[in-house]
Amino acid sequence: MKLFGLAGWSGSGKTTLLVQLIPELTGRGYRVSTLKHAHHDFDVDQPGKDSHRHRVAGASEVLVASSRRWALMHELRDSPEPTLADLVAKLSPVDLVLVEGFKRDPLPKLEIWRAENGKAPLFPDDPTIVALAADDVLPQDPPAGLRRFPLGAVADIATFILGHVGLPPHAS
Repeated sequence: MKLFGLAGWSGSGKTTLLVQLIPELTGRGYRVSTLKHAHHDFDVDQPGKDSHRHRVAGASEVLVASSRRWALMHELRDSPEPTLADLVAKLSPVDLVLVEGFKRDPLPKLEIWRAENGKAPLFPDDPTIVALAADDVLPQDPPAGLRRFPLGAVADIATFILGHVGLPPHAS
């Protein structure tokens, strides 16, 4: 599976761009999965639901299944956080995995940057950033060779990502 990351500070628009890229890429015939890093005690379960009660009671894993989807929740308890590679290994095979977050992991990334966040760009300190999406004036010039896109250039960004990971613009 090919991996490509979207990195940026909270509030930069990573999720907004990601949910625009998914239909663009799937519309070109690619099977796409996503992997998102969350902070600390995120929860996909709802208090009061049976699966939540199972997990809170101490189950190591809770698998919930229906005729439309299944979800597996794994409690780490006191175990270390899994690496990106550990998590990718748990995914079913697809053509492309878009990774949101994991900004310090060594995979090719597009940085999403907005001046209104008041944070410095990541690209000067991260050689794995191969492209930049920003509509604002940057506080410093990006290095030569770092592709730059407007935030709304979803089709162009999708084409760039596919080319960067070695996939043609459309699946055959």
